[in-house]
Amino acid sequence: MSLTVSPGRAPGLLGAGGVVAIAAGALLVLLLQFLPPTNEISPLRRTISEYGLSANKWIFNVALLLVALGSGVLFAVHALRRTLPAGALLAGAVWTVSLLVIVAFPKTDWAVGPSAGGTVHRIASIIGFVCLPVGLLLASGPVFADDTPWRWIARVLSIASLGWFALILTGVVVMLAGGGPWWTFVPLGLVQRLMALTELLAVATLAVPLLRST
Repeated sequence: MSLTVSPGRAPGLLGAGGVVAIAAGALLVLLLQFLPPTNEISPLRRTISEYGLSANKWIFNVALLLVALGSGVLFAVHALRRTLPAGALLAGAVWTVSLLVIVAFPKTDWAVGPSAGGTVHRIASIIGFVCLPVGLLLASGPVFADDTPWRWIARVLSIASLGWFALILTGVVVMLAGGGPWWTFVPLGLVQRLMALTELLAVATLAVPLLRST
């Protein structure tokens, strides 16, 4: 007996697969907070990338690769369905590639000192965290053309993501104006985790029209 998938079901299956990959990546990152030695990393003050400097680095890398895979699938399916503007497709591609760059170049280990790879990691993180919500804002109209509630859910999550990032930037401005270090302006680890969660929820909304099309 052969197993076949009809063309009409393919978008829904790919959408479900994309969400599962993203959720699995998120759960692996959450698991790191309970496994030694990464359970000693403060989720309030230390960034997510600290996991990539530990003995559990491979779990962190697998988590990012799963998120990149899931995101790439969702953006690609919508691109094939011609529901993505060029700007949204470009932003989605940049987000996906930025995750791969973050895996390839771990953050700076300040116990050792600055590194070129750490600088690449930081730049890729900033670009990715900004490009994803911008791309989703551009995509929300055509992707959810006939679904006003989900269109606004995607937009609110995207704007909230940019809001978390703006909070971190405010710390930078305050430091330049003579205040304390920007990384102490807010609980940096907590804010970054909330930003990451908001962005993953936002990109997962792309699966909704794919599941409904089946």
